[in-house]
Amino acid sequence: MLEIAQRLTDRLEAGIPLVVATAIAVDGRMPRTLGTSMSWDGTAAIGSIAGGCIEGAIVEVADRVLDDSRTRVISFGVSDADALSVGLACGGNVTLHLALVRPGDPVVATLRDAAAGSAAQVALTRDGFDAGSATAEVLYLDAIEPPARMIVVGAMEFSVALSAAAQAMGFAVTIVDPRELFTTAERFPGAELVVEWPPEYLARTPIDARTVICHLGHDDRYDDDLLAVALATPAGYVGAMGSRTTTAKRRVALDERGVDHARLHAPIGLDLGATTPEETAVAILAEILAVRSGRVADPLRVTDGSIRPE
Repeated sequence: MLEIAQRLTDRLEAGIPLVVATAIAVDGRMPRTLGTSMSWDGTAAIGSIAGGCIEGAIVEVADRVLDDSRTRVISFGVSDADALSVGLACGGNVTLHLALVRPGDPVVATLRDAAAGSAAQVALTRDGFDAGSATAEVLYLDAIEPPARMIVVGAMEFSVALSAAAQAMGFAVTIVDPRELFTTAERFPGAELVVEWPPEYLARTPIDARTVICHLGHDDRYDDDLLAVALATPAGYVGAMGSRTTTAKRRVALDERGVDHARLHAPIGLDLGATTPEETAVAILAEILAVRSGRVADPLRVTDGSIRPE
């Protein structure tokens, strides 16, 4: 629910009540994960639950919730004899919580917090959405953290493409470059812009294990200092763009400083044959996703086990 908070609040702030359906239990194969939500306001849907195979049936139940305001907990699946006879094409079972949200409900404030990028949580109960009652029976607790940060060093065309793609993936992007001329809102819409000496900025800005650092520029005045500072942080991913020759020189320089560079991803990205900035952004984000999920970046057709991280 909180992952689509901005789209939900847009409708609610227009005075439109809506029903939110959330997957509160999943058994077996599903194209989406536990906590996935969609909404229905009587005319339009936001989001999806199972990739299209049960959404029509969800809308039918949501219409009943709109009519009588009663929260419902229902199940869909092919192997549960008690489930609705719709079935999931991929084989699993899913239990859904459907509840009405009105523009003036207390939960709307929580949605606004999530839409603004703040940490937020909401309890799903048999009566709808919990607004703080200690006696409510919680069926599912939906929680969201602030967006993970991506710090991109170097205001260049590859950075433009990476910034746009990373924001689409939910990252809060910061562009750092000492050159004000190139670090502009027109080039990097939606990103935080920092005109500062990059190593100094990295040394003072908050960085945690969810932070991603991508050095896409090349400046001999600060390259080695920057990587040394980046590798000393708890960032979950540190990558640097450059040729294999440039990368080798950087590793030698880090060795001379006594800096452990084993976790440096350089040259940055997966070997996907990327050439354009946009293709390169995909290759970089693919590597970041693989590192974040602890997966080997092999084609699914040659791997075994669950497609989704457990």
